[in-house]
Amino acid sequence: MTQRAKIDTGDGEPRDPVDTGARLGRREPPGPAGRATGLTAAEVAERVARGEVNDIPVRSSRSTGEIVRANVFTRFNALIGVLWAIVLVVAPIQDSLFGFVIIANTGIGIIQELRAKKTLDGLAVIGEAKPVVRRDGVAAGISTSGIVLGDIVELGPGAKVVVDGEIVEADSLEVDESLLTGEADPVLKHPGDTVMSGSFVVSGGGAFRATKVGREAYAAQLAEEASRFTLVQSELRTGISTILKYVTWMMIPTAIGLIISLLVAEKREFKDSVARTIGGIVPMIPEGLVLLTSVAFAIGVIRLGRKQCLVQELPAIEGLARVDVVCLDKTGTLTEGGMDVTELRPLNGSDEAYVRTVLGAIGASDPRPNASLKAIIDAYPDESGWHATAALPFSSARKYSGATFEGDPEGGGGPIGWLLGAPDILLPADDPTLTEIDSLNEQGLRVLLLARVEGAAALDAPDVTDGARATALVVLEQRLRPDAAETLTYFADQDVQAKVISGDNAVSVGAVAAQLGLPGADRTVDARLLPGDRNEMADALESASVFGRVSPQQKREMVGALQSHGHTVAMTGDGVNDVLALKDADIGVAMGSGSEATRAVAQIVLLNNSFSTLPSVVAEGRRVIGNITRVATLFLTKTVYSVLLAILVVCTQVEYPFLPRHLTLISTLTIGVPAFFLALAPNKERAQPNFVRRVMRYSVPSGVIASATTFTTYLLARSHYSGSGSLSAETSAATLTLFLVSMWVLVIIARPYTWWRVVLVLAMGFLFLLVLAVPWLQDFFALKLVGTTLPWTAVAIASVGAVLLEVAWRLVDRKYPA
Repeated sequence: MTQRAKIDTGDGEPRDPVDTGARLGRREPPGPAGRATGLTAAEVAERVARGEVNDIPVRSSRSTGEIVRANVFTRFNALIGVLWAIVLVVAPIQDSLFGFVIIANTGIGIIQELRAKKTLDGLAVIGEAKPVVRRDGVAAGISTSGIVLGDIVELGPGAKVVVDGEIVEADSLEVDESLLTGEADPVLKHPGDTVMSGSFVVSGGGAFRATKVGREAYAAQLAEEASRFTLVQSELRTGISTILKYVTWMMIPTAIGLIISLLVAEKREFKDSVARTIGGIVPMIPEGLVLLTSVAFAIGVIRLGRKQCLVQELPAIEGLARVDVVCLDKTGTLTEGGMDVTELRPLNGSDEAYVRTVLGAIGASDPRPNASLKAIIDAYPDESGWHATAALPFSSARKYSGATFEGDPEGGGGPIGWLLGAPDILLPADDPTLTEIDSLNEQGLRVLLLARVEGAAALDAPDVTDGARATALVVLEQRLRPDAAETLTYFADQDVQAKVISGDNAVSVGAVAAQLGLPGADRTVDARLLPGDRNEMADALESASVFGRVSPQQKREMVGALQSHGHTVAMTGDGVNDVLALKDADIGVAMGSGSEATRAVAQIVLLNNSFSTLPSVVAEGRRVIGNITRVATLFLTKTVYSVLLAILVVCTQVEYPFLPRHLTLISTLTIGVPAFFLALAPNKERAQPNFVRRVMRYSVPSGVIASATTFTTYLLARSHYSGSGSLSAETSAATLTLFLVSMWVLVIIARPYTWWRVVLVLAMGFLFLLVLAVPWLQDFFALKLVGTTLPWTAVAIASVGAVLLEVAWRLVDRKYPA
């Protein structure tokens, strides 16, 4: 057992904690009771001068240079840039408008990401944990990058080990190394043991000397992976990349076929053939879709950042929108961290004044009290004058803490051990005291038992609770979060199941959940009775909503069981006991005031500690996914009809109907401008899986109808204007049909209508009419309708296309209902 006055190395001999510093070239002078005082200011300055500093910055986003490179140097920009350069040589400036659009889009992407970076970087500084370092005998929090080689870093429950080091002090110090080794069981650390960055403290406390900092530490590898501005594991990004990959391969044979058809079959001038070939292949690239997805996510991050929500990985916004089960830890999520002692009930004839003295002494024995012990400390200040000879910090696995004292007046006959923790853990199942406790738990109160153990020399012994004698009940009242009930109601309305998973007594947890209006709060389960088989556990989880006495490892198993049944699971929490489950959940959500460990593994950190922020994250994710799915249909409809038109031209060996300027005009008015506004609009639709399949169900028939109607008009125009040599008249008629059909796709996608959506659609139509009506715009875009027969024929064919679009979309909706 760790003693306060000495440090036990595990070999039976007390050891000066400074001995482990010999290899660093100095011997640490001990402070009070052997406490290492740390480096002096001069020694810190010397190490900084030598570069022995933990100078790896924790990045919350990409650097400015990376943002610029990522938006500019893409394979699609390179491809379009080459095509743009060719068009600038062989065609008028108006045929190169698509290049200017790419410049504008790239600029928008850079600006939006820089704005998001500024927000993220500011929030990351707010949320960054400050390790406590001793220097000149004084402990103070500093930034992680300020740690130097040889610094003494203090550890407490929930603290993350930020650099590699060697333990110099240990007080029942248990470290979870599962993030490094995969082993879930905490490791008891003694002075001389090593600790690696990335692990975290489960219980107890101590200090370690930094032996590896900067790029030598394991933390450096974590920092290299800390770029937050990524779309890794995003179904949206994966789906879009898949689409773009196939489009790229289709472009090569299509371009070859077009150029051969135009040069050989039509015997056109080389420059005109090249311009029309480029006009045929550029629209196949839905380059704006990638940009728009990034912009939508970036704006989402900014919006959430203003609500003090730090999104550490962009896919978290998308992921939480797909969640159908939210696992909530009661303490710190549904309830506030603080508690109040409402009653003290002495048991078995114990003297209340003596019990108060014992509680005060136990509170003083723990340098890092949890919320329950803090409430006891506030209610019963230590006035005993007793000296703790041994102390056992609280552990989520044990669910109790303990201490023994010198000076206890009742300890004349031998050592007395005191345990404070969960009554149903400390007492046998048939103890009559538990009946009294159940009635308190049903009121939503938290109850701790103070138990006396005679002759307890080792409080951490597995059998220490055997023969424990109930001495008193400490009744605590938890503070409910004022926003918790409203948030639970939101999840219920959105068909998201809420499961309360807590280490507390199941009845007590159920009472709290019932006060907050959680559906199914009357069905509570003691997790110790859950089956070990994953499928059976999943069945039990489906049938209940409240689970108590859940161990940290069980929380992890419960998340896995839910995932095995096809659920997308989010886990919220703020304590060390939540880390394993947070790490395994599809989305981990940590409170800003929670432990370093929870913030380190979570994808989303609620810096304002407000549970009510979660609906905003869900809503933002749904807005992004729903809107990107909508606008993706616009982009991919263009891709489909562009490919089909090119194939029809090659097969029929006719002139390609469009110049680049024509398709630039159509895509700008029916896709580019509307998509930007639609992508940022409110959207509460629940996220659906299979992004590519769902988008292609609508874009393929839409593209087929658009290409068929357009090519029909083009062939009729060629026949009508035969002999006139008026290719511009034929192109103008085909352009009118394609615009009207594409506009009807926009009309469908803009539903349900609001005033601004109607205005948006009408404005796009008005701008096209303006091009047809204003002479200099007619000349600029080479559009001039000749006569009345063909223009109205084009309108009639487009009207048929609109009817076919309505029929096709309704058939898809009927076959694949949402």
